[in-house]
Amino acid sequence: MSVTLTEAAAKHVTKYLSRRGKGVGVRLGVKTTGCSGLAYKLEYADEVAPEDVVFEDKGIQILVDPKSMAYLDGMTLDFVREGLNEGFRFNNPNERDRCGCGESFRV
Repeated sequence: MSVTLTEAAAKHVTKYLSRRGKGVGVRLGVKTTGCSGLAYKLEYADEVAPEDVVFEDKGIQILVDPKSMAYLDGMTLDFVREGLNEGFRFNNPNERDRCGCGESFRV
């Protein structure tokens, strides 16, 4: 089992946590929503919960709730800039289909 970060994602998270002045890393998960069924959740984490599955990549802790692990195993979190837009991109080998608006996915 693994969840990793690209160099760009690790740099962005490190910079944001430094500006924020606190935090241990990022928390990833999935929630039921949208037309395809599942959507990604991402938030900055201030502490590790006892039930979290913890990965460390490029000096960043990646926290995943156990229920989401089956959907996120093998995923790489990237940070991209396209023109004036920037944001995280979830490169997930378990993803089989995405809705037209890009907000939800199916495994």
